[in-house]
Amino acid sequence: MAIQSMTGFARAEESVAGCRFAWELRSVNGKALDLRFRLPQGYEHLEPVLRASAGNVLKRGNVQLSLSVSDIGQTIEAVVNEPALEAVIALIDRLGARIDARRPSLDGILAMKGIVELREPQLSDADRAARDGHVIEGFTIAVAALVAMREREGEELVRVLSGQVDAIAALTAAAERDPARSPDAIRARLAEQVAALMDASSSLDRDRLHMEAALLATRADLREEIDRLKAHVEAARALLAGDGPVGRRLDFLAQEFNRETNTICSKSNAASITAIGLDLKVVIDQFREQVQNLE
Repeated sequence: MAIQSMTGFARAEESVAGCRFAWELRSVNGKALDLRFRLPQGYEHLEPVLRASAGNVLKRGNVQLSLSVSDIGQTIEAVVNEPALEAVIALIDRLGARIDARRPSLDGILAMKGIVELREPQLSDADRAARDGHVIEGFTIAVAALVAMREREGEELVRVLSGQVDAIAALTAAAERDPARSPDAIRARLAEQVAALMDASSSLDRDRLHMEAALLATRADLREEIDRLKAHVEAARALLAGDGPVGRRLDFLAQEFNRETNTICSKSNAASITAIGLDLKVVIDQFREQVQNLE
């Protein structure tokens, strides 16, 4: 399964047996898969089957799934409530023996509330099963259309994210080859700082200052952070080249990108390295924002 975005829309319609069935599916970002069905009365029994079907192809996202049903030329049956009619006739006969009055007409009796009911024809079990089959078929078509749209958006997101990963790789390489992080450059800067301190105060311990300078030089080394950034770049590229849900793993990598960059900024003893670190943070924030849209 291709990488999907979590946003999408799909609609599918079908007309059968005097009814029009219309499915509308809307999907937005979500931490997990949340399927919210809106089914007309009489169709609620289909939800478990529909939920399982959608869950086979959708793994994350808040999805609203709405079914609307409308009649198109469906016949209406007039059904006489026989027990109510018998009760009315019996009452007329009983009262007619006691009261001299004109018997009510047929149209008058039929106009009485509850004598005649207008309703849709009752479906047989076979007809109901056929109707449910068409509803499920339309739902399958709508889900497939939703997945296709999410995959198209997923392709665009992969293109954008790949460009951002390339930018992170380029900035990491720039930090790696920056002259300011070479051991000689670090030693030279620290030597200047130690000399300035010694000139400012003769009471300072020269050996202690050189020891502290050596510790600072060790802490200023960015080799581990750069190596980890390069490893995270390769991991992100592998995920973007793969299939299926990768959003959570890419979000974790975004956190790791940010962690290493924060360390580089805190260790930096040169304006050029700090500038690269700040540029990295901008790209990583953009990367993480886009990752939130992936399944």
